[in-house]
Amino acid sequence: MKQRAQSALQTWRGCALVILIFLGCQFTATTQSGAPAIRLNQVGFYPNSTKIAVVTGQNNGGKFYIINGNRDTVFNGMLTAEKKSSWSSRYTRIADFSNVSVSGYYTITVPGIGESVPFRIGEGIYDTVSRAVLKGFYFQRSDLELVPEYAGSWSRPAGHPDTEVLIHPSASSSTRPAGTKLASPGGWYDAGDYNKYIVNSGITMGTLLSAYEDFPEYYRKLNINIPESNNAVPDILDEVLYNLRWMLTMQDPADGGVYHKCTNAVFDGMVMPGITKEPRYMVQKSTAATLDFAAVTAQSARVFRAYGAELPGLADSCLAASVKAWGWAIINPAVVYNQELLNRNFKPAVLTGDYGDGNPRDEWFWAAAELLVSTGDDKYYPIVSQFINDPASVPSWANVEMLGFYTLLRVTGKQQSHEDLIVLKNSLISMADIFLLKKNGNAFQTVMGQSAGDFIWGSNSVAANQGIFLVNAYLLTRDHKYLDGALSNLDYILGRNATGYSFITGIGTKRPMFPHHRPSEADGIKEPVPGLLVGGPNPGMQDKCTYAETEPETAYTDLTCSYASNEIAINWNAPVVYLVNAIQALSPDLKR
Repeated sequence: MKQRAQSALQTWRGCALVILIFLGCQFTATTQSGAPAIRLNQVGFYPNSTKIAVVTGQNNGGKFYIINGNRDTVFNGMLTAEKKSSWSSRYTRIADFSNVSVSGYYTITVPGIGESVPFRIGEGIYDTVSRAVLKGFYFQRSDLELVPEYAGSWSRPAGHPDTEVLIHPSASSSTRPAGTKLASPGGWYDAGDYNKYIVNSGITMGTLLSAYEDFPEYYRKLNINIPESNNAVPDILDEVLYNLRWMLTMQDPADGGVYHKCTNAVFDGMVMPGITKEPRYMVQKSTAATLDFAAVTAQSARVFRAYGAELPGLADSCLAASVKAWGWAIINPAVVYNQELLNRNFKPAVLTGDYGDGNPRDEWFWAAAELLVSTGDDKYYPIVSQFINDPASVPSWANVEMLGFYTLLRVTGKQQSHEDLIVLKNSLISMADIFLLKKNGNAFQTVMGQSAGDFIWGSNSVAANQGIFLVNAYLLTRDHKYLDGALSNLDYILGRNATGYSFITGIGTKRPMFPHHRPSEADGIKEPVPGLLVGGPNPGMQDKCTYAETEPETAYTDLTCSYASNEIAINWNAPVVYLVNAIQALSPDLKR
């Protein structure tokens, strides 16, 4: 056992020597070399944070031991009583070793069960993963050659230049009839496919901009080794800017409306970007896309105004675009993107992701909140006031109202009444308390798993967005219980869950190797593109792939065919960027 443990520890330490340009951490093994029944955060723990491992399966309980790199026992404790999970047939016992605070390399031994994978305790423990998940956006860039200096093994030619995008018949107008060629370069590929969608860019951009607004000093120092890293703009904003410039091309200057997406008619095959040469289209304008655009450009105007010398005119252009988009939405308040109906009336049929949203109520609030704060114009307040009493909720691409809550609470001013802010704060804190109330009853001691409804398509983004919600509760109250709750969901994402996977490519000893992601499938490289969060357990299993387990918290399969559980998406990566970097920024505040 000693020899095996030392070998595993050497593998862990050696990881620091093979951190490639992408800033991820690779292991030679693709499955856990330790006891698979012991689930824990595979990256490690801060000295002053809560430290929990979960022992799964029915067993006799008893003692557990924390072993350091010299094979000395530094701590022992008792496993908790057995608990049956509400969301699977898993049984669990908790090993709490929060009192171990000396930096170093460790394993957990449970007699009769075995020894865990090695893990580390130390300061800056999430430095690698925090950079990797933000760097993941660089690998999603369209219309850019990824060179070895920045992309390492995952270098590739530029794909989809989008210099001659066609106006689809559904988007035809007097000034831009069908077939008109427009340039719409740049932006991020949305997910495992090669299309670009305004609605999903909305929540993605809002989340990344909010991350910067909440922790500006932290991000000014964060270098992720992208082509722009040596300029005077923080890397997170350079990455945002790459997508922002594309979004600006999606607005019709004639009327301010925003096209729903830039897309092929059908998905490309599992090939590298740029291999196929199918026509690309700008498809019908929609109210949801236009309001998401208005919100993002208003927030961008506020954020980029501080970089006027480096990016002259950008903030003004963004604000003008936002106001114009708002004007189009006022005239067109309920233009729904209904792809099925569109395909009955226009050719070619468009069969890529629709991001249809039949109720733009939440987009109205978010756009109004961002414009209110960025312009100071009271004309946006009546819309804000209509929704101020809505209960707080975890955001998703189809429900962005909470992004407006975050902004109003973050940027207080004369436009918001004191009573409004109290209502918003109380609503957020009330929901945060419900999250924590259910945490201790969870078999894995995470906030994630409030109900079976947490395990949906993109469930890992639910975990990350719950974490953001709790970070905001902490920023409002400075009550450490909320920060600890947020950390529990990062533990979930990094391995303390019913599957035992760390759900980020390139991170952890048991990690996704076959995500539904075209470049990762087609590039011929064993390791997938790093720093990408996969969707996670989804009992809907809409892809009809093979799943070894099908219960809510275990319905995950690491197969390329599994777009329902193993695809990646920008709106899933953004909240994990916010969460892990927030924990890094706030790590001095952690208390066990």
